[in-house]
Amino acid sequence: MTKSNDWFVYIIEAENGHFYTGITTDIERRFSEHQSKQGGARFFHTSSAKQIVFQEPHPDRSSASKREAAIKKLPRKAKIELIEKR
Repeated sequence: MTKSNDWFVYIIEAENGHFYTGITTDIERRFSEHQSKQGGARFFHTSSAKQIVFQEPHPDRSSASKREAAIKKLPRKAKIELIEKR
């Protein structure tokens, strides 16, 4: 069971099919920010956020950041495999 102070690593698919990876303590809020382009990543200025395709809880910011960095280094094919496993 997740606690309210847990961190999450997430992947959002953009309308153009590209993936964005990030971390947050509130996935729904962060997704809304990306969709509205208010406080969201510049990544979504060219193609809107379509859907959350992956989320993974972590006990603290440090472990979430390390996992985020590892996922960002993966090739697209490996990211798709990660998403499909969930």
